[in-house]
Amino acid sequence: MKYEGVVYRPPSEFDSLIVQATIGCPHNRCIFCNMYSDRNFRIRPVSEIKEDLEEAMSEFGDCVKKIFFADGNTILMKTDELLDILRFCRDSFPNLKSVTMYGSAQYILLKSQDELNALKSAGLSRIHSGMESGDDEVLRLIDKGYTAEQMARAGRMVKSAGIELSVYFLCGVGGKKLSRQHALNSAKIINLINPDFIRLRTLMPFEGTRIYDMYKSGEFELLSPHEALFETRLLVEHLNVQGSQFLSDHVSNYENIKGVLPGDREKMLDDIDEALELDPSEFRSPEKGVL
Repeated sequence: MKYEGVVYRPPSEFDSLIVQATIGCPHNRCIFCNMYSDRNFRIRPVSEIKEDLEEAMSEFGDCVKKIFFADGNTILMKTDELLDILRFCRDSFPNLKSVTMYGSAQYILLKSQDELNALKSAGLSRIHSGMESGDDEVLRLIDKGYTAEQMARAGRMVKSAGIELSVYFLCGVGGKKLSRQHALNSAKIINLINPDFIRLRTLMPFEGTRIYDMYKSGEFELLSPHEALFETRLLVEHLNVQGSQFLSDHVSNYENIKGVLPGDREKMLDDIDEALELDPSEFRSPEKGVL
């Protein structure tokens, strides 16, 4: 298997075979992210990807049940190439249950609905999409590269194709100034999509990112633990989705808030309220991760 640089994957893909179909991220401008700052984006030749898959088949065989195609925004690959490797996976791994990848809205929207339908038929199970926010002012601030309307449209296309969609909400990324609209408008966009999974992440600025520099200069104010929990509460309170799983599966979060909406909403809100009663010393410092 050939890997370049640090390979990132969602926590939920911990038991997946990871194959780099792309190297780096084609956008690579989000002000909070330094995951791919050490490499230039390129798409690996299909022949190389298949070589890695063949090696995995030889070494792991029937044990492979899940495959995650890294790096960032593998959905950008040409549809014919994606179909080729998806079918190759299906033919090579007899116990394969799912194939997943990252995909941001601007790159999903390069596909037609028919193309997404074909990818589903060929075996694409889930797209992990870093929505971060559904508020246009926040999206411009973090240089995400798309609008809230585009995120909603891309999400609905994925859902229409029958592909599972996991969206990521980045708590605190609007800072103190934009916190309320960040939560409320994110809920609006998520409601329009009705994704399968809503995954909570909390901003932790790292050195080498623009948001770190903004924080150090005083231009950006980090939320306190209680403020981040209140922002999460606003989001959960205004979500109107059916059957979406809300998950806090990341070390950055201040509390493990999880459930299936709408049925678990009150329990989730109660859990947040209990956390809001805790002394701030009970939580990690907001600056943890600021290096």
